[in-house]
Amino acid sequence: MKPYCIFIIALVLSSCSLEKKYIAHNQHFETAVQALQLKKDHFDKEDYLLFIGSSSIRLWTTAAEDLAPYQSVLRGYGGAHYYDLVHFVERLTKGHQKADAVFLFVANDITGNQTHTHIDLTPAEVKRLFVNIYKKIKKQLGAEMPIFVIETTPTPKRWQAWPQIAQANALIRSYTETKKNLFYIATAAFFLDGEGQPIKDYFVSDQLHLNAQGYKLWGQVIKTAFEAESILNKLPRRR
Repeated sequence: MKPYCIFIIALVLSSCSLEKKYIAHNQHFETAVQALQLKKDHFDKEDYLLFIGSSSIRLWTTAAEDLAPYQSVLRGYGGAHYYDLVHFVERLTKGHQKADAVFLFVANDITGNQTHTHIDLTPAEVKRLFVNIYKKIKKQLGAEMPIFVIETTPTPKRWQAWPQIAQANALIRSYTETKKNLFYIATAAFFLDGEGQPIKDYFVSDQLHLNAQGYKLWGQVIKTAFEAESILNKLPRRR
């Protein structure tokens, strides 16, 4: 058997084994994902930015204003982890070939809070799941589709887990540097004060989710990164 064929088989088996490992999560959030699949707000858009991920995406009610002049389509569900998104990502990206780019933000795999339904992943596990999801998006939307992964934000609520979260961020960032049309948006520095602590004024009372001021800043950082990479890498508008 040719080496190339062996590589492809190994890649497929690796993907299957990863999904099997997290099979217990393939029904989590099923109702939410079905509701997102029924949305038709992208039908009248010729080009837009597609956002996939957790509650920070779902709760972004000011996205149209914060991301202007870019159109946005939000496909986030509360509580999303990479270990359940790996089962849903193909359904959430289906039919979005007209998107200019895909933005991914998932922030619940490392929380510092173990429960009967959640055990924190290691940074290496987070990175491995991210890679699997990235490959699924590429397969669904094409190799030329730009994909941006947004850095997990440092929050007061999960500050005790920040060293592990930061390590996962670093592993993902290193991976993005090896791939064409895969980009990393670094946001952490904008949400830390001069002493390296999370700026509480950017969060609502739960100290986990962004408030209006936090979303405005987040949107500006994301737009700036998208525009910079679009110019530097001559990303095509997918009209």
